[in-house]
Amino acid sequence: MNRKRALISDVFKVKKRRNGTERFGAVDDGDGRVDVKSTLEFLMTLFPRKLFNDTLPPIVLKHQLYSIHNDKTLVDKEVNKLQESGELLIFQLGFDSEAFGLVFAADYKAKVLAGEEGRATRTTVEKFLEKVVSSCTDLSFSKDKMLREFLFTDPEITQLVKSGVLTVRDAGSWWLSIPNSGKFTKYFIQGRKAVLGMVKKAKYNEVLRVDLEERRTPSQVKFPVKYHVHDIVGAELVESIPTTSGTLLRFADS
Repeated sequence: MNRKRALISDVFKVKKRRNGTERFGAVDDGDGRVDVKSTLEFLMTLFPRKLFNDTLPPIVLKHQLYSIHNDKTLVDKEVNKLQESGELLIFQLGFDSEAFGLVFAADYKAKVLAGEEGRATRTTVEKFLEKVVSSCTDLSFSKDKMLREFLFTDPEITQLVKSGVLTVRDAGSWWLSIPNSGKFTKYFIQGRKAVLGMVKKAKYNEVLRVDLEERRTPSQVKFPVKYHVHDIVGAELVESIPTTSGTLLRFADS
């Protein structure tokens, strides 16, 4: 168990920004603004809906935005604005403390309600979406807050956990969660490891981005390679270096 946890932790270790590396596709505006919403919409087109039978809302990891925009502080501010406006939801994905999933609120609500069709938990879930998701930006909720502020009962909280919109954080608190996202987590982890392995196996531990995206991938890679490239660049698991032949991705040693 400890070895497995260590392997996952190593794969999801976020590197510090290195000087002289490129953020491919950077579209920061000249006046210091960044169009994060448009970037999110682009990255979400890479999300493989059919792989999950269109039961999941498109999910983007926050650090994937850093592969396109240079200024992480500005990106974080824009993400927070979208969250505060109610357009965007943020999720702690569980497999790493720095892994935050971003989902448009409208997509989340639509998929959650579709999954609740005909289920006994639907009324409680609708109440949760209206009273909590639509008005609160918290990533997790204590039992006291659920009972006193949002006026849910213990049986209703149990129903929310059963439906998958809440998942246990620790005794007496829960994370906001995406129902049926376990397969996403599994495929994401194994895909990241496989794509990183492709870079490490290349000569000098480096490969042109365009070549990597066109290569045949191993069976462990279920997502489009571009989705994983934005992940490993944004998490700084590879360095992104401009060359006359295109962007070079080099494995970033610890």
